[in-house]
Amino acid sequence: MADGSPRITLANRRALVTGASRGLGAEIAAVFAAAGADLVITGRDAAGLEATRQVVAGHGRRCRCIEADLRTIEGPRRVGAEALEFLGTVDILVNNAGIVFLESLLETTTDHWEETLAVNLRAPLLLAQTVVPGMIAQRRGKVINISSMAGVLVPEGHGSYAASKGGLNLLTQAMAAEWGRHNIQANAVAPTVILTAMGQEVWGDPHKGDPMKARIPARRFGQPVELADLVLFLASPASDFICGQVIHLDGGLSAV
Repeated sequence: MADGSPRITLANRRALVTGASRGLGAEIAAVFAAAGADLVITGRDAAGLEATRQVVAGHGRRCRCIEADLRTIEGPRRVGAEALEFLGTVDILVNNAGIVFLESLLETTTDHWEETLAVNLRAPLLLAQTVVPGMIAQRRGKVINISSMAGVLVPEGHGSYAASKGGLNLLTQAMAAEWGRHNIQANAVAPTVILTAMGQEVWGDPHKGDPMKARIPARRFGQPVELADLVLFLASPASDFICGQVIHLDGGLSAV
């Protein structure tokens, strides 16, 4: 029976959010701070990170920015170590950072393939390897991986990206299988087009965007706060029995 306390809250929680200098990561950080979390945020854009930090500070929460390159092996490990140093422990890990190269399979270069998998698939593992031992020790934690519907329904020209996100979906299930016994919930969110600034740039032209929206039963694209609110739910105690899921945030796209 509920005790009357709020269930969707991050009070006294500490979170690490990657790719938080803009777009979805910045929106997630802002929503987390409003819900009571202290944060470490990382990305490659120092100015963007500082802008996000100011939003977090506006909610009265602590926040450290870590400029890092998740394409490397050392980058994610350093981010995890510095997050632990600042926060003491990481209760919530949000693997949001991602990159995409739009090219056909025959045109995909080995450099683009390796860079895509490094950021979208290897970095989430390396970050988890750094912070999850602390979650195991405290018998509580959340890992939320931002995947994509491209890892489920593969669009043309997204081969390396789709492979990385499909791998991330399976990695999420592996995390759940291994860490669920320690009261750690690992889940992935797979959105369709979300209208960040980048999403608006790519899909804002009606000639391109309207045919895609026509495929979505909701007949629209998602808003950044809608994804952030779902991530907040997955990070909160309200979702403690949801584990190992790839949740489609797609307006019904996968139902048709």
